[in-house]
Amino acid sequence: MKILLAQSAGFCFGVRRATTMAFEAAESRDRICSLGPIIHSPQLVEKLEEKGVRVLRQVEEITGGTVIIRSHGVTSQELDALGERDVEIVDATCPFVKKAQEHADLLSSEGYTVVLVGEKDHPEVQGIVSYARQGDVYVVADPEDAVALPRCSRMGIVAQTTQSIENLRTIVDICLEKCKELRIYNTICDATSVRQNEARSIARQADVMLVIGGFNSANTNRLARICRDIQPRTHHIETAGQIESQWFDGAKTVGITAGASTPRWIIDEVVKRVQA
Repeated sequence: MKILLAQSAGFCFGVRRATTMAFEAAESRDRICSLGPIIHSPQLVEKLEEKGVRVLRQVEEITGGTVIIRSHGVTSQELDALGERDVEIVDATCPFVKKAQEHADLLSSEGYTVVLVGEKDHPEVQGIVSYARQGDVYVVADPEDAVALPRCSRMGIVAQTTQSIENLRTIVDICLEKCKELRIYNTICDATSVRQNEARSIARQADVMLVIGGFNSANTNRLARICRDIQPRTHHIETAGQIESQWFDGAKTVGITAGASTPRWIIDEVVKRVQA
């Protein structure tokens, strides 16, 4: 079998930065936690826990020591609450997520109705929304949500950093009919577009497609959907142990890609398992 491994598979810049900061902090501090999982990789979070980094879900649980802000960021209210506590903050928020937060803040302060293209339950989205402190803010996941938006005079759009550019374009077209003035910040990370385009290319060549990454990872789930639309024999896995040999019956070419939170060692284990 021929294996096509995506060059873009694995950590993006923001995730690599966050994990490096987390491991370095774990080496030099005794009392340390992260507010939510540092990235959406249960396997890497487990390695950090072995280094003493506890995952806490609420600011109220934190009583001191060092707090790592996850790569997806936190809400402005949570950040303010942390500032009132006797803690050291290691802010590992992805710079691209920070930029989306800043754009939401700016649009809101200038009187725009803010539309965030993303998934409302995702922590990155919840964080960005919290910075739109004035006026109305709507989270729009798909064209159907956009159609339901009320009309307004001025509308500003930002996007979850791992959204697909196609979804953003479609929603922008709909929003053009909803307002008299439309201001758009394309806050989709360049690495996301590269990863998605490469996944499409590989899926067109593969008889079977493997997408590696956390089941709780939005960008990995989106990669799996993109690949499955092209190659129905697409399987989303977290680890090599989940691979089933019958998936490859009759396959001559196997494509492999991975989400932005997938560690390289997990990708290597999957490749070895497929080769075996």
